[in-house]
Amino acid sequence: MRKFGMAVAIAMLCTTAAQAQTVQTENGSVRGAAADGVIAFKGIPFAAPPVGALRWRAPQAAKPWKGILDATKFGHDCAQKPFDGDAAPLGTPPSEDCLTMNVWKPANAGKKKLPVMVWIYGGGYVNGGSSPDVYSGAPLAKQGVMVVSFNYRLGRFGFFAHPALSAEQPGKAGNYGFMDQVAALNWVKRNIARFGGDPAAVTIIGESAGGGSVLSLLANPSAKGLFARAVVMSGGGRGLSAPRYLSKDQPGLPSAESVGLSFAEKAGIKGTGKDALSALRALSSDQVIDGFNLASLFSGGGANAPTGPVIDGVTHFRPESESLELGRQARVPVMVGATSADIGFLPFSNKDEVFAMFGDKADRARVLYDADGNLPFQALLFKVGGDRTMVEPARYIASKIAATGQAAWHYRFGYVAESMRKEWPGAPHATDIPYFFNTVAAKYGDKLTTADAEAARQMSGYLANFVKTGNPNGNGLPAWSKFDASAPVLDFRSTGGPVSGADPLKERLDMVEALEK
Repeated sequence: MRKFGMAVAIAMLCTTAAQAQTVQTENGSVRGAAADGVIAFKGIPFAAPPVGALRWRAPQAAKPWKGILDATKFGHDCAQKPFDGDAAPLGTPPSEDCLTMNVWKPANAGKKKLPVMVWIYGGGYVNGGSSPDVYSGAPLAKQGVMVVSFNYRLGRFGFFAHPALSAEQPGKAGNYGFMDQVAALNWVKRNIARFGGDPAAVTIIGESAGGGSVLSLLANPSAKGLFARAVVMSGGGRGLSAPRYLSKDQPGLPSAESVGLSFAEKAGIKGTGKDALSALRALSSDQVIDGFNLASLFSGGGANAPTGPVIDGVTHFRPESESLELGRQARVPVMVGATSADIGFLPFSNKDEVFAMFGDKADRARVLYDADGNLPFQALLFKVGGDRTMVEPARYIASKIAATGQAAWHYRFGYVAESMRKEWPGAPHATDIPYFFNTVAAKYGDKLTTADAEAARQMSGYLANFVKTGNPNGNGLPAWSKFDASAPVLDFRSTGGPVSGADPLKERLDMVEALEK
């Protein structure tokens, strides 16, 4: 009897565990996998595959399935040309059939609804995906939050305009990647409670192009009510990072449609009617990609490069700075920042041209940026460009959010892994991601040090607290002051830990800010 009773108990436990790993979504059941205190569900379709006749259309509803979907592996990342040196290498082969969702939750969550963090990856709108190891939601799930990630279309698949598309889809052509993001957030709203998440406590977070996407979502009426908090990591917001393309031709301004026409002609497709659109949809994925990726864009992709976000007046109304100036952004708490050696480029050929940009403050700028005159020219371009593209805009966003009465939390991430301190003068673009996610072990492997791990514990702790409450402060973390008229910043340094207070770059950034007025 004892053996029989124990067998029954074991069977019941196994059944309960299996039930916890199976969730009924709106389209069918999914079964995830439990490991190390976290249950992960991967590769869940949130929209129909955008292939064939659905290429360059708004995302359509996913079809229901029968039985239980195996949700233990990532779906394909979206079609793109990967590049060597990617800080977050893809874990799946890219494909146009890519609109899938991933969910991580603590295995011991109980019945209380969990706050939800939704991750939007970066990659210049031409690269990226949800499968990289450094984007795993498992470590954050262990801190009591539910983590969601998803894929959105990239390059010409995600951001493409052409007169034939405008005729076919009035007011809906151009920003298919942004449409995917809204569709994913709507899926979260409809389904996340089934996983144990709270649809009223969703935080959107993105880095680089993902951060720019968050800024777009803050101002997008179709995303209203789909999130309660937002995190912008190196997302730009004005100046050198502002969108460049209008959907249609305007006098003296570039047009996304003209770029689309140029690409079509390069592919041997002429005209603006239905036949041209059919021919464009008949191109192979590789023909649409046309060899472009983030590396080629940075080297000057040329007239036929994918446009990225299009100011269409529908999904993307205006440059983010205009929305912020008009106060059109969602009224939600925002965490915003950049890295200390963030990305940025300037079109100058010598140092004198760089400093001349500052006008009557050129001499002071020279002292602040290159006091002894020994900084290499390319390093100076990157330093000033980073301030204009990412660092000053982060402060600007914090000030505009605070002006609406919402809480803003401004940070600058300058922690450099101990193994990289001889190579990096500061924290380069995107190197903060493994610390926010606490996936530094996946990033640095056996080179990870105790100090690196502690920095990740702190930064991920701030993030988890913000996702839970809208305030990053919590036990065991140095106090972080909310942004106000004194413009404090959390300076996350390589030595001494994070310190909240007066911005050490204030004078430098004030001069950069003056360039935008």
